[in-house]
Order: sequence, then C-alpha cells, then structure tokens
Amino acid sequence: MCMCGKCKKITGLLLLVAGVLFLLQDLAIWDFWGLSWYTVALLIAGVVKSASCHCPDCNACCSGSMPAKGKKK
Repeated sequence: MCMCGKCKKITGLLLLVAGVLFLLQDLAIWDFWGLSWYTVALLIAGVVKSASCHCPDCNACCSGSMPAKGKKK
C-alpha cells in the first residue's frame, strides 16, 4: 500500500496516540473503555485505508502519474 507523506504522518500520529493510551492503561493511570489492542489496530487500519483511498496525493502516487523529483522537462 503506497501512501503520500501527509498520510504517513497522520498514520504515525494515530499509532502514537493509540500507543500512549495503551501505555496509560497498562500503568493503571487511565482505563479507556476497556478496548483491546487488536480492536484499536483494526479501527486504525480501516481509517487509514479509507482516508488514503480518498486522498488525491495517494492516488496520484500509486498510479504513477506523479512526476519524479529532480527531473527537468
């Protein structure tokens, strides 16, 4: 699955937030809804896939229509 830089940053941020929430849950600081890790992972994967399918930059990157950097016409 190819993604643009913006979508990669958002995916990383979502994973970081989920990781911090699970760390807080493991340290018994904050219990958030009792969700299991695989439920959150599947939800994040679904959101990321749905968002990247509707992202014009990701669609251009995957189709190969985006010009290569550094080349002059």
